[in-house]
Amino acid sequence: MRDDLAVVVTTDFFTPIVDDPFDWGRIAVTNALSDVYAMGGAPLLGLNLVAWPREGLPFELLARVLDGGAAAAAAAGCLIAGGHSIDDAEPKYGLAVVGTVDPTRVLTNAGAQPGDVLVLTKPIGLGVISTAVKRDAAPAAVAARAVEVMTARNDGARDAALEAGVRAATDVTGFGLLGHLRELCVASAVGATISSGAVPVIEGVPALLDAGMVAGGTQRNLAFVAPDVDFGTLSDAGQLLLADAQTSGGLLLSVPPEGADRLLAACRERGTLVAEAVGRVTADPAAGARITVTP
Repeated sequence: MRDDLAVVVTTDFFTPIVDDPFDWGRIAVTNALSDVYAMGGAPLLGLNLVAWPREGLPFELLARVLDGGAAAAAAAGCLIAGGHSIDDAEPKYGLAVVGTVDPTRVLTNAGAQPGDVLVLTKPIGLGVISTAVKRDAAPAAVAARAVEVMTARNDGARDAALEAGVRAATDVTGFGLLGHLRELCVASAVGATISSGAVPVIEGVPALLDAGMVAGGTQRNLAFVAPDVDFGTLSDAGQLLLADAQTSGGLLLSVPPEGADRLLAACRERGTLVAEAVGRVTADPAAGARITVTP
């Protein structure tokens, strides 16, 4: 819009992934805002997107969903100025978001360079837990931790990324860690290595994974990325975890080696849930796997 002002526009919505309608609203809005943060921007205005079975669920529940969404938006300094609703057999909720960003400081997924360090700012395993919640198999403490992770904003990670001179960024959501890393690699014409042992995982997730709590989206993610990944000796469960479909996950940041320590420190100073170096950017291989997984 001006030399010092650009607009970021995004949208996201989904069906319930937790039992509490207020928490669902908070998660959905936090998730929608994350795309703005991933580009280095600040959310300004949101519009509710609602699908609701008017004959199947009471409107009091919808009010709680909208209250949760409004609370999450207000905490982020984002105004919700209305929206649109339709009658639908399955409830859905999310947000269309308008944000602003300095066009000279836009973060994209296309700037990673060989040698960069890859840093992740939230633990993974949210898809496993959401699947367990839907099957009434999630321990209460694990489900509560998932809500904490999904409602944690990525604005601190954004600020840390801008301060440390991050070259590329993406949020980790429905395509899983490997899927979003693959997108970054394709956009940047690079490859990557990931250390599976360095990737932070929510406590309790491995046991749920062993019990078969795997979302269909995660299985599709793995099938899609597998041709571009050398998993080495990683177990089937480990492969599924790296492809686990996240909701409102963290940011994956590509930073020059000399800025890695500053980024990790800045993330911790700004209260990100985790700040872990999980891999490296490599030169784009001439053939074969684009991503290599190491122990």
